[in-house]
Amino acid sequence: MKGSIKVSQLGFQTAVSLVYPPRCLGCGGQVESDFGLCGSCWRDTPFIGGSICDSCGTPLPGENHDDCLKCDDCMITPRSWTKGRAALLYKDNARRMVLALKHGDRQEIAEPAALWMSRAIEDLPLENMLVAPIPLHWMRLLKRRYNQSALLAQALARHAGLPVCPDLLQRQRRTQPMDGMTKEVRFTSVKGAIRAHPKRRHRLAGRPILLVDDVFTSGATLSSATDACLAAGSGPVYVVTLARVIKNT
Repeated sequence: MKGSIKVSQLGFQTAVSLVYPPRCLGCGGQVESDFGLCGSCWRDTPFIGGSICDSCGTPLPGENHDDCLKCDDCMITPRSWTKGRAALLYKDNARRMVLALKHGDRQEIAEPAALWMSRAIEDLPLENMLVAPIPLHWMRLLKRRYNQSALLAQALARHAGLPVCPDLLQRQRRTQPMDGMTKEVRFTSVKGAIRAHPKRRHRLAGRPILLVDDVFTSGATLSSATDACLAAGSGPVYVVTLARVIKNT
């Protein structure tokens, strides 16, 4: 009986794949498996590897894998979190996928993106860690219908085998979109805008927190969220983003 059920399921899956063949997340071309990238889009997706900044995940030149390396931005602006990681550079196909997830209702991108992020955090101390997304203000959430950072956090938690609290943090003040803002204005804009949810504070007390966001630009929003966690009595805070914006050199 069980064998026949498995055969039926396999036949159904085969039929579905014939009608709806897997498509590349980047260009929409046919690929071998769901949530994959074709060879061309894979080559156009800038994955981060090698030597990185320990605070934000920016790739650094050279072969030195010392975990204390810092990029220029993180030396100029020390971070309140303990370590930071990113899966992709925010350019080319990575930028297109981030924008599609954030503004194009391409929620299916969150699953493979979270897998890439899970690989980026493999060297972090994950024991007793709680995953939490950067929150959206309720008015923006109502307009967008979903929080892309929450989708990433939930999928990442599944891949990493960690608990997740989607509403651990609240954005108590609506802030303006930060596109085009200077670094100083970004930090001023979000200072104090995020707090720990009053009914969730007990979940972060004394334990490490992993904050999840889609893009790291200046680090202003992540700093505000980190400060909120630490003020509520959390343990060390770590951050991971799908993509990291870097200056052209």
